[in-house]
Amino acid sequence: MTRSGNPALKESTFLDLGSGTVVRHADGAMTLNGTVNKIAFLLVLTLAGALYTWNLFFASNGTANLMPYVWGGAIGGLVVAMVTIFKKTWSPFTAPVYAGLEGLFIGAFSAMFEQRFPGIVMQAVGLTFGTLAALLVAYRSGLIKVTENFKLGVVAATGGIFLLYMANIVMGFFGTSMPFIHEGSWLGIGFSAVVVVVASLNLVLDFDFIENGVEQGAPKYMEWYAAFGLLVTLIWLYLEMLRLLSKLQSR
Repeated sequence: MTRSGNPALKESTFLDLGSGTVVRHADGAMTLNGTVNKIAFLLVLTLAGALYTWNLFFASNGTANLMPYVWGGAIGGLVVAMVTIFKKTWSPFTAPVYAGLEGLFIGAFSAMFEQRFPGIVMQAVGLTFGTLAALLVAYRSGLIKVTENFKLGVVAATGGIFLLYMANIVMGFFGTSMPFIHEGSWLGIGFSAVVVVVASLNLVLDFDFIENGVEQGAPKYMEWYAAFGLLVTLIWLYLEMLRLLSKLQSR
């Protein structure tokens, strides 16, 4: 089975935990075209939510209070994501909700960065989708081989980054933090660059995971779940691109 660093797309996702076999439903099997269509739909929903809070920010000349959207989108998106991970069969309903909530968060978050660093958002968007396209071509052409060592390395690196972020959050409760995570020092820039690379490599694991699900004839609803998982990685990559560019421009 395929391993992914994305918690939404883990090794046992396509298996029935009781029997260890692929679950097939009467409504058909997962297809690549179906998954791509659902990824596109979720991206449109994310964009719609982002445009709403983005326009709200700039229509008010930056005076609108967007923190409810930032926290509501981030926390609400996290809750819906956890529900989706544990209830995969709900993904046709929860994945669109997740996309909308994350869109509200991303739009507000991006607008605040754009006000401080004009032009940074389009750069981050371009780099994110450019990376997606480049890695997809590299994966499909066989230039990148998804070996077990490759998977283990990406999963380990992703887990390490997650633990660092969690430790930084806990330290924040005591009035301290890890400076390199947020500051624009060369160490901070190097850290963000590493995180961007790891997030990018997770896309490769997600491609492999989706292909594996299609080959095994996973149930139709898994198209939504797989699309949700890829969106999780894309959002992470975009946010890390935004952070890296902001550190570079702040110097």
